[in-house]
Parts: sequence; structure tokens; C-alpha cells
Amino acid sequence: MIPLPPEILSSTLASDHPRIAALLAAIDGRAGRGRGVEREKALLADLIERSRGRHAARLARIPAPRFPEDLPIAQHRDEIARLVREHPVTIVCGETGSGKTTQIPKICLTLGRGAAGLIGCTQPRRIAARSLANRLAQELAGTPKGFVGHKIRFQDATRPDTVVKVMTDGILLAETHSDRELRAYDTIIIDEAHERSLNVDFLLGYLKRLVVERPELKVVVTSATIDTERFSKFFDGAPVIEVSGRTYPVEVRYRPEFFEVEEEDDEPVDLNEAIAKAVDELARESRDGDILVFLPGEREIREAAEALRKLSLPKVGKQHTEILPLYSRLSAEEQDRVFERSAHRRIVLATNVAETSLTVPGIHYVIDS
Repeated sequence: MIPLPPEILSSTLASDHPRIAALLAAIDGRAGRGRGVEREKALLADLIERSRGRHAARLARIPAPRFPEDLPIAQHRDEIARLVREHPVTIVCGETGSGKTTQIPKICLTLGRGAAGLIGCTQPRRIAARSLANRLAQELAGTPKGFVGHKIRFQDATRPDTVVKVMTDGILLAETHSDRELRAYDTIIIDEAHERSLNVDFLLGYLKRLVVERPELKVVVTSATIDTERFSKFFDGAPVIEVSGRTYPVEVRYRPEFFEVEEEDDEPVDLNEAIAKAVDELARESRDGDILVFLPGEREIREAAEALRKLSLPKVGKQHTEILPLYSRLSAEEQDRVFERSAHRRIVLATNVAETSLTVPGIHYVIDS
């Protein structure tokens, strides 16, 4: 594709650029052979006018986002915006709790990104993709329904007028088959890159080539823990910005019976028994705050939930204890219960999806099995 003038790149839809380039090439070719170009020029003018109209309509729908000032990333908002504006690839190293996942798509909106195509944001897990889409929709209050959409396996909640699209990295990778230059997007955010799955690694390699072919495309790579020097070198010296996270005082307690056997004849403590003991200890000490329990998989979560339901936990007035599982095969309605506040104490039994991919509100205690 022949290079397009900057004024066309910045004012038309990315999906129209190949046709605009083809018409420009046809005009140059016919003019060089001494043939008439009036028809091609008319088609080009009409295409540019329609594309600019759609671009302007999308730009008019983009709101002025509000940013929570208590998040650490708020202090770096202007610097991140400058780097995204001036460079094809920007690397954001943000610790857990910095707000990078929810705020970077909004920073891109302030730059007018999303007018020439979608702002695509990838997540490593389906639960995280749905959770982020819901959160962004809440923070962008006043935008039309469907402004923020999500797409995961077996579920597409996007519309033709969607501006921010949250998806799993596998979905974006699959789209390269039908949209080889990802013309549906003008900005792509690869979140949680430290997970280093095959999908993420393939996407990073693919995007490195794509930003050369598409100079107007912006790529942001974010992670909680990342080898910034290697990533910067891979993307030909892309700028790196580091954002600290919010930290809180943490008391760590070890339960020896969970790891070792005191006597030779003693049997190791059962996993569910050890979790029940830890929950019972916390329940008797305090009724404030919810409990998050990390477990290896779905089967362990089901078994632990059954064991905890049999446990006679102390009540305070009308307050009782809710047992909430969290894993990928749960229905969307059951997953959403984890992110809703409750008048009762909640015990959330989750896989490692709750480590970095999403934030479960109200957690004061963590039991790591």
C-alpha cells in the first residue's frame, strides 16, 4: 500500500485506507500512461468525504473521561498521553492496583483514539474481559449503550458503533485471519503481557510488523511485572513508563499443619480441612471484610465450597456468610455476583484469575492454598 498523506490518515477511518491507497495508485498509474483519471478522482473524493464524515461522527461520540485522582496512574496521565501520541508503541509497567487496566483506555479516548477505528484491549481471561468491560462502562457514565463492548468465546457483546472493545487475546489473534492488518482498530492495548502466553507472544510479534505497515496505529503494552528493557529493545527502543501501585500493610500468617506432619504416624491435613480451620479462625476474630481463597481449579473450588457450607460459622445479628465460587466455566450471572457489594460476609473461592487479571472488591483476608 502506498503511503497516505498525514491529513488523510488522521481524518479518515482506518478501514478505508487500503481503498484510498488503491485509488491513489490507480490515478498515478493512469496519469503516467496518459489516460483519463476523472472517474477515479471522483471516486476518491467521494470515498474520502464519506470516510471523513464517519470519522467525525465517531469523534463526536467520544466523551471527556473523568479520572479517579486516588489511583497512582493519575500522576502519570499526561506523560502516558504524550508518549502514546508521539510513539507507535508505548510500554507501561504498572504494579497491581495502579489503575493501568481501567485508565489507559480512557487516556486513549482523551487523545481522540477510537475515531478512526476501535480501541481494542486484550485480557488473558474471559472473566477479566467481561469484568473490565463492565467497569469501563460504569466509569464512562453517560455514553450510549454499546459504547464499551466485549467479545469472548461464544459471546459477542459489541455493536457497529462500539468504540472500546475488550476481548481475550485469543479473539484478537483469531481476527488476524479475516483482517490481516487489523484495520478495525486504530489503537490496540495488550494488557497483562507478563502472563506470556503463546497468544500474547504471537500478538506482540505480529504487532511489531504491523506498526511499520500502519504508521497511524498505536500500540500500548502493559504489565504488572515485565522485563522492560527486553520489551523496549524488541520494539526498537519503545519508551517505557513505570507506575507504582498502592500498597497496604499486610500481616502474613503461616499454618504449619498445612505443610508438614508433626509425627510419623500423623496424616497430612486435608486441603479443605485446612481452609475450614483458617476461615473459622478469621470468622471468630473479626466480622469485617470478605475472604478470598485461592485454589488450583474448579474441582477444588467445588469441594472447598461444600466443606465450608458444612462449617458452622458464627453470625452477627442477621449477617450470615455467602460462599461465592469464581472460575471461567461459571455463567456470567454467577461471575458477576463476586463484584457486587453485599450486606453479608463473602468467602470468594477463586482460581489465580483474581491474582492480577481483576480486582475483587471488599477483600480483607486472603487464604493461599
